[in-house]
Amino acid sequence: MSAPHHYADRLHAAVRSKGTPALVGIDPRLKSLPAPVLDAATGPTELERFADAFERFGKGLIDAVADLVPAVKPQSAFFEELGPPGVAALSRVIAHARAAGLIVILDAKRGDIGSTAEAYARGLLGGVDPPRPDMADALTVNPFLGPDTLEPFVNVARERGAGLYVLCKTSNPLSGKYQDAELDGVSTTNRIAAHLDLICANSIGETGYGFVGAVVGATYPAELTDLRNAMPCVPLLVPGYGSQGGSAADVAGAFDEKCGERGGLGALINSSRAVNFAFSAEPFAAEFGPARWQEASAAAARAMVEDLRAIVR
Repeated sequence: MSAPHHYADRLHAAVRSKGTPALVGIDPRLKSLPAPVLDAATGPTELERFADAFERFGKGLIDAVADLVPAVKPQSAFFEELGPPGVAALSRVIAHARAAGLIVILDAKRGDIGSTAEAYARGLLGGVDPPRPDMADALTVNPFLGPDTLEPFVNVARERGAGLYVLCKTSNPLSGKYQDAELDGVSTTNRIAAHLDLICANSIGETGYGFVGAVVGATYPAELTDLRNAMPCVPLLVPGYGSQGGSAADVAGAFDEKCGERGGLGALINSSRAVNFAFSAEPFAAEFGPARWQEASAAAARAMVEDLRAIVR
C-alpha cells in the first residue's frame, strides 16, 4: 500500500499539518443543542426538524474547528436514533467534513461475522477514494465476537486505504468487568492488543504504524501507557479526555517515542462534549453564549490544542 493510500500515513500527515493530535467528536445531543440551531431547524415532521438541527449543528461545528484539528468523529448513534432523516443528516455531515479536508472517523462500533461484517465495512468505510462522499476514513469496531470478525473489516480497510479503531480498553467505569477478565493469566484487553499488534506489524506505513488502531481510554492512564508499549505499531484513539475527567497528563503515555521523545504521533485524543457545548459552560459561556456557539467551540478546541501542546512536541 503506497504512502498516500495508507490510513496511518494520511492521518499523521494531517496531524503534522495542524500541529496537534486533537480529535473533535460530533455528538448532537438534542437537549444540549444551542437555541439558535433548534430555532432555525425546519421540516414537515418532528423527526425531520430534529435531523435538520443535527445537520446544522454538525456542519457548523465542522466549520468552527476545521482549521484547528486534523480529524472529527461523528457519533452515529445520535443520528440513527432519528431514523432515516437522521441517517441522511449523518451522511451529509460526513460529506461536509471530508470536503473540509478532515479525516473522518465514524464512531459506530460495528461488529459481526462473515458477509455481514463485510457489508458493514463496505457500506461505511470509504478510505482514500470513497465510492460515495458520505463514507468515513475510519470506523470503530467491536471485536468481542472473536478475531475472525475483524478479518472482513481489515480486508476492506486495506483495499480502500481506510482505518479501523478496535475497542480494547474503553473509558467507561465498568469496562474492567469484562475487559480485565483473565484466561490463562492474560486479560481480554491484552489478548486484543496482541492480535492488533500482529495485524499492524504486517501493515506498517512510512510513519511506522499500521492501519488498524485501538480504542484505549484516558481514564486508565497506567493501562494506556502499558498498551502503547505493548502495541508500538498500533495507532490509538483515546476517549475520556475533558468532560470524562481525563487530563493532558493522563494521555501523555499514548504517544510514541520513536524519535526519543513523545512526538505527537501514534494517537488521537478525543473531546466531544467540552467542545460541542462549550457555549453552555465556563469559561466560554459568559463570553460567547448560545448566540455565538461556534466561536465558543472554536475557543474550546484552541484551548485543547494548547493543553495537549504541553505534552507533545
